[in-house]
Amino acid sequence: MVQEYIYKDLINSFIFINMQKNKQKSPFIGLAGNIGVGKTTFTKLMCDRLSFEPFYESVQNNPYLDDFYTNMRRWGFNLQIYFLYTRFKAQIKMDSMSKGIMQDRTIYEDKEIFAWNLYKIGKMSKRDWRSYCGLFSIMVSQLRKPDLIIYLKATTDTLLKRIKTRGREYEKSIDLEYLHTLNLTYERWINSLNDIPVLIVDTNDFNVFNDLSRFYAIEQDILRRLNE
Repeated sequence: MVQEYIYKDLINSFIFINMQKNKQKSPFIGLAGNIGVGKTTFTKLMCDRLSFEPFYESVQNNPYLDDFYTNMRRWGFNLQIYFLYTRFKAQIKMDSMSKGIMQDRTIYEDKEIFAWNLYKIGKMSKRDWRSYCGLFSIMVSQLRKPDLIIYLKATTDTLLKRIKTRGREYEKSIDLEYLHTLNLTYERWINSLNDIPVLIVDTNDFNVFNDLSRFYAIEQDILRRLNE
């Protein structure tokens, strides 16, 4: 039922895209980073400062997450299709808005980080990987690229500590090696980006609630880069 709903909604989404192409575009920031790095908190606080509209990753109502962390091989493809679809749908809505946007995790990470990593570690078949890539290519060809990607980075140990602190039930079984592999994949992807400006923020010793001077400095850097 979930997949049938997704496919029907995609048709309406492509139609809507063509209606939005000639509208004036507002600033669009993509926030990238591994599980547990603090994207959601950063997005909320920075959007409050900049009066941007936040768009968060679909986690709470995700029908595949619990199953995925129990059996990645069985549910990896389903999970990635769901994330890809919800991100695509969110970006269509974003393109219709007149105010600045900050997106908690970009659609590019779905393919370049999570789907790619599942394929490389043998949790997604070559057939599913090729099907996923084909769908991804069609989708992103219709979407606007971010004006800026902010990459929040942290060591694997730091990520694991933060994940344990926030206590999400479905994250309790996250494998340390899986998390580390994702971190390496993020570094590879960020270093390969040449068509979207990137601002890298090391969060290992950065507390967004306490280190206000640094937070405000990042805000000024964001505004400067958008003006460029």
